[in-house]
Amino acid sequence: MRQYSSDGGEGARSSAPTAADRGWDESLYEDRPAPQPNAPQGGSATQSGAPQAGSAAQSGAPHAGAPQGGGAGRAVAASDAAADPEHGGRGRRRHTQRGGGRGGGKVNAAAAGGPPRRGRRVLRWSAIVLALLILATAGAGYLYYQHLNGNLDKDDLNLGDSKLDKADPNAEGQIPMNILLLGSDSRASAENVRLGGSRADRDRPPLADVQMLLHVSADRSNMSVVSVPRDTRTTIPKCTDPDDGKVYPKTVDKINTSLQHGGPGCTVATWEEMTGVPIDHFMMIDFAGVVSMADAVGGVPVCVDNNVHDPKSKLKLKKGTSVIKGEQALSWLRTRHGFGDGTDIGRAKAQHMYMNAMVRQLKSGTKLTDPGKLRSLAEAATKALTVDKGIGSVKKLYDLGNDLKRVPTKRITMATMPWEYGPGGSYVVPEKDDADKVFSLIRNDVAFDGKDKKKAEAGKSAQPTKPSQPKGEIPVSVMNGTGTSLQPPVTGRAGLIAGELTNKGFSQAVADQTPQSQADTTIRYARAEERGDALAVAKALGLPERLVKHSSGVQKVTLVVGADWREGTAYPGSGSGSSDGGKQDEQKAPDSADALRGDDKKACMEVNPNYTW
Repeated sequence: MRQYSSDGGEGARSSAPTAADRGWDESLYEDRPAPQPNAPQGGSATQSGAPQAGSAAQSGAPHAGAPQGGGAGRAVAASDAAADPEHGGRGRRRHTQRGGGRGGGKVNAAAAGGPPRRGRRVLRWSAIVLALLILATAGAGYLYYQHLNGNLDKDDLNLGDSKLDKADPNAEGQIPMNILLLGSDSRASAENVRLGGSRADRDRPPLADVQMLLHVSADRSNMSVVSVPRDTRTTIPKCTDPDDGKVYPKTVDKINTSLQHGGPGCTVATWEEMTGVPIDHFMMIDFAGVVSMADAVGGVPVCVDNNVHDPKSKLKLKKGTSVIKGEQALSWLRTRHGFGDGTDIGRAKAQHMYMNAMVRQLKSGTKLTDPGKLRSLAEAATKALTVDKGIGSVKKLYDLGNDLKRVPTKRITMATMPWEYGPGGSYVVPEKDDADKVFSLIRNDVAFDGKDKKKAEAGKSAQPTKPSQPKGEIPVSVMNGTGTSLQPPVTGRAGLIAGELTNKGFSQAVADQTPQSQADTTIRYARAEERGDALAVAKALGLPERLVKHSSGVQKVTLVVGADWREGTAYPGSGSGSSDGGKQDEQKAPDSADALRGDDKKACMEVNPNYTW
């Protein structure tokens, strides 16, 4: 892992700095009770045989880890909801959690823009389990269909003014899907306070401390997931709360504060602004699901490369593989001191490992057949979720879960946005080149694992390679897509390249002034017979053949000049002709993204040397 190296090499640091050295908040976990004396502290397969307190295995009641309060994203047992009228209704839940508005109502000035507060805690409950909760709920069928529908909380998808169009379909008319997974640090219930600590933060608007974008390819052959550290400093666009009409002006702040600008729809708008990736759905969770899910599948295997003990998160494991469940799973997911350099960066890697392991559990033999566990899990999953209105029913989540299950485990890849520390080290920013490349792969529906090339080459011999008409009669539209969240667009690029095509004989090439921000260089064509026309344009400008794509979203041959081609009239690296120049790593996640494959059973977390025993 580049970021965690301590022995030289790329990105190496001279020592393992503490979180305080980097300006990260150290006041964590207070008020969380220590485990009972008889509760195991380790997590080895031999140690984990004893059921955890409150586990479904010990009683027919829902797991003790299920939150008792009522806010959106809270897992509340059915009996608790009936016994607690204050938190039982959906309207009350929204008001209680959000302080009057989605994602937090009124924003405290210090929370929005000042130095890190005690309330800005670690990645609380894991948004990584959202997809897993869907899979499990899908496995439960239409259990309590109407009742579970009522459990779900729904919000608007995007609260910004500028919304991106959906991704273009591929040649077969299939469309990729992008789901933003969020985990909030809400303390709006007694159980959330018990598990997360900090009673003083109970009335504070929540922050989106876990953020992952799940990209499912158009043909559903692969899935790429990218995490963004909660303290990534970025532009938060203007957002309007649809409940009270409050307008939150455009600002620059840590990305986790976007949830306080009207709700998860503003976090969606922030991601679209930062990445140029159109978001189709979001799902948000707070302190629910991890314990119940881990127990339901019988525990989740994880690995550490040394003994680890983080007293603050209560994580204590021996070197090697351990099976964790119950609150051991919570400790694994919340620790940041124990892994890497003691910041959120290492924790994101640990979450990826946990998510991959749980997916393998669900897809390779673990059967959720116990009715009591299914009922408890379905209750926890639906009460724990806030979703956009497009997936605001159990049936839609069921269909979504079945769609996700089509992706083979070996083609699931988890990664972290390449980053670098900002001045002072209290926040991080996207690493311009590599971060842009990661988001470019998603925008172009290219898998992080680099295994799409063979698929792209299949069947090429049957496709046209010669122009269907003289180049002077080929209509070509040229668009400027050089702008990204990290750099402004280059003025006049569309006109310059259209002029170059005209000079080369493509007399019908014209510049289209329609804004096309966050795009990559591509040449798209609408009909199969136009492929030869598009290839002729590519050859004239030195573009590799892999950038020529069939899309039903265009009317004619359309060239988008992307952020990878900000100057000159010949595509960078075009000296290699229409091939990829032998660069086999161009079409996969860069090393700095620290990618982890879903079928990697040998991965181990690197333990922070300051937290060993």
